[in-house]
Amino acid sequence: MNMHAKHTADATTVEEGLAIAEAQDAQFTDEMATETAMQNTLLTPRFYTTNFDELDAIDVSPIRKEWDELIAQMTADPNKGHFKKNEDWDHVDWEGMDPELKKEFIDFLISSCTAEFSGCVLYKEMKRRGKNHDITQLFQLMARDEARHAGFINDALREAGLRVNLGFLTQKKKYTYFRPKFIYYATYLSEKIGYARYITIFRHLEANPEYRFHPIFKWFCEWCNDEFSHGEAFALLMKTDPKLTSGRNVLWIKFFLTAVYATMFVRDHQRPAFHKALGVDPDWYAQEVFEKTSELSKQIFPITLDIDDPRWLKNCRALYRANVDLADAKARRGLGARLAQGWASLRAGRAFVALYLIPAKKHELPATTRLEPCY
Repeated sequence: MNMHAKHTADATTVEEGLAIAEAQDAQFTDEMATETAMQNTLLTPRFYTTNFDELDAIDVSPIRKEWDELIAQMTADPNKGHFKKNEDWDHVDWEGMDPELKKEFIDFLISSCTAEFSGCVLYKEMKRRGKNHDITQLFQLMARDEARHAGFINDALREAGLRVNLGFLTQKKKYTYFRPKFIYYATYLSEKIGYARYITIFRHLEANPEYRFHPIFKWFCEWCNDEFSHGEAFALLMKTDPKLTSGRNVLWIKFFLTAVYATMFVRDHQRPAFHKALGVDPDWYAQEVFEKTSELSKQIFPITLDIDDPRWLKNCRALYRANVDLADAKARRGLGARLAQGWASLRAGRAFVALYLIPAKKHELPATTRLEPCY
């Protein structure tokens, strides 16, 4: 490895970071990892597009002070150069790793790489199309961060003989159109729950280092602080228009809260070997992440989900079981398999509706939106 070669961690713009990644892809890529990243299911990360003109029309003057503070923090770029291997990167025995753990961990890395790069693609496109300096500057900074994260995960995958072809994903992966307000809700929650997930794992392994089976977890603290900043940005974007967090839109907020939490629960429970290796109970982990995310989201959402209601965990588990049965049915052929698919889909829909119908907790929004990482 050329120690003097350019690295995505040192790139100061998203364009530079992607050019470095593309040069690496030309030397080393892998069909399996890219095919996995290309999948579009309810549980896999998606690529999004939106009404960029509507985004470009946002006026941040009502929140100018908070906005400028956040932009100054991101422009200072405290994590430049951080997301690359150094002397703290321990040797990974991929060949000696338990096969089930290896499979689930690789799935985790590919899914994480795709999710990070999904944000990069969306943010980069907004920066390219927009003319509003406030908005294009923000999206350039966020795209820079996400390109670094995706590049770093690809570094970890390369040790296992895998790599996601990011350029191919940009051109070929299916894009889902979301109205800007849905982008705000979904991406805000994605960034904040990402922070809660990474910091919960980081703190757990900080206290129990014997469970740190891969060195990438050492980088999770700075990583989740980037996620936190991005969440702050979307909170401020929503604050520019009070209608986004009031009236009928509260029903949409509840929908996205339920969907994001439920998707995380199901996806994580599909990786039992991964969580066992970390020394983490998936139910405990899910609840920890939900509690942190709910507390953080009080900065901009007028409701939080009642995750302490006994029906919450019961229906999350029912949704998970239905999803497992659905996947098993899809792997088979014939009339019996189609009937099983329909029944599993019906059960999954019923469990999700039951989760959505649990009454939410209401609260007053704070005068100041900005938060700092504290977990």
